[in-house]
Amino acid sequence: MAFNFGATAGAGAANPTGAFGGFGTTTTTAAPAFSFSAPTNTGTTGLFGATQNKGFGFGTSFGTGTGTGLGSGLGTGLGFGCFGTQQQQTTLGSGLFSQPAQTPAQSNQLINTASALSAPTLLGDERDAILAKWNQLQAFWGTGKGYFNNNIAPVEFTQENPFCRFKAVGYSLMPNNKDEDGLVVLVFNRKETDIRSQQQQLVESLHKILGGNQTLTVNVEGVKTMPDDQTEVIIYVVERSPNGTSRRVPATTLYTHFEQANIKSSLQQLGVSLSMARTELSPAQVKQLLQNPPAGVDPIIWEQAKVDNPDPDKLIPVPMVGFKELLRRLKVQDQMTKQHQTRLDIISEDISELQKNQTTTMAKIAQYKRKLMALSHRTLQVLIKQEIQRKSGYAIQADEEQLRVQLDTIQCELNAPTQFKGRLNELMSQIRMQNHFGTVRAEERYYIDADLLREIKQHLKQQQEGLSHLISIIKDDLEDIKLIEHGLNESIPIRGGVFS
Repeated sequence: MAFNFGATAGAGAANPTGAFGGFGTTTTTAAPAFSFSAPTNTGTTGLFGATQNKGFGFGTSFGTGTGTGLGSGLGTGLGFGCFGTQQQQTTLGSGLFSQPAQTPAQSNQLINTASALSAPTLLGDERDAILAKWNQLQAFWGTGKGYFNNNIAPVEFTQENPFCRFKAVGYSLMPNNKDEDGLVVLVFNRKETDIRSQQQQLVESLHKILGGNQTLTVNVEGVKTMPDDQTEVIIYVVERSPNGTSRRVPATTLYTHFEQANIKSSLQQLGVSLSMARTELSPAQVKQLLQNPPAGVDPIIWEQAKVDNPDPDKLIPVPMVGFKELLRRLKVQDQMTKQHQTRLDIISEDISELQKNQTTTMAKIAQYKRKLMALSHRTLQVLIKQEIQRKSGYAIQADEEQLRVQLDTIQCELNAPTQFKGRLNELMSQIRMQNHFGTVRAEERYYIDADLLREIKQHLKQQQEGLSHLISIIKDDLEDIKLIEHGLNESIPIRGGVFS
């Protein structure tokens, strides 16, 4: 086969390591590759284990090989090391959440930092106190260099130093996926629309990176948008055996393979910036994370964060150092909020559509009920006519006479004014009155919006002010008219006396 990563045993030559073929060494006997079953000494090595079984099982060959298969020899070459080496749980206690053991270099670094912040001896005068304050400001900010001695290199202040003030503790949801689920997250520096439009090409490219083996199938579990035009793609790989059974490749195994140098460079060419295995943390790992405060985080703050954890079974505290980390979490939160809003909009549209369908269905049910009632009446009329024709020419029988007497008695009781007929008429009158009043009230019922009511009040107020102004003008005009009339009345006798 062309899918080999080791030296061939007995062939006298080695296959090229870039062919991604067999994930291990092979003997002169050809056999199908890629098996997770227990070795049975058939002379062949499996693709993901040591020696391969003819069958396909889920035994112990995954990681228990003796150096011939992918189990142990994948530390060299391009071997698919993740599918044969012993499954080593990723120690999450180191790195971001761990507090590494103190080394002499770290002790000297801590001493130099304390000297730069409290007692620098760079200038030998009162300016050293100013320099100490400046170093403290840089340490609080988490950037810059602290000079404190002419003979010692300055201290590099980073945001991980214990004196940095721009730190906080948040909470993240712990994954609940099993390693057997085989879920691996790949973060692409591409938009979600581009990933979805080229999803088939992406699957084919990943299959080529895995060697193009026909027993492997790459599947996409989900695609999710991330901030900064990035996209998260969750994949898993299914391995099929010759006897028809299949199994997912474990997540840690697939992740370890993706982290190999040559495979990682191929993924980077596809635009992958980050890969990680989505597996749940073991109780021991969670305990280790909680017991050891992250580097640069005050143990008191870390203990308080553990106490304030709203859901210790599902959430785990994580440090947020610097504004970039805070901005990243804010973007992720905004993105998640948008996704939730989009999902709520879809649910709302579905509910509206269901309500419309319900209304249509109820109308159809009422229509079918009316049709059923009409058909029942028609059927009853047909039966009556058929029975009349069948009984024509026959004398009235005793049971029919008895039934006629009962019907006449019921008719008389209904027609009696003091009994059922009067009560029925009274009930019918009340029903008509209620229907009438209900219709009138429904017609007279109206509502006014608060803003509209406020505008109406403002308009009426302006009208009132206008009317008041007009009334005052009219009163002034009336007073002027009265004054004119009074002046005219006084001037008329005087003119009469002059002409007389």
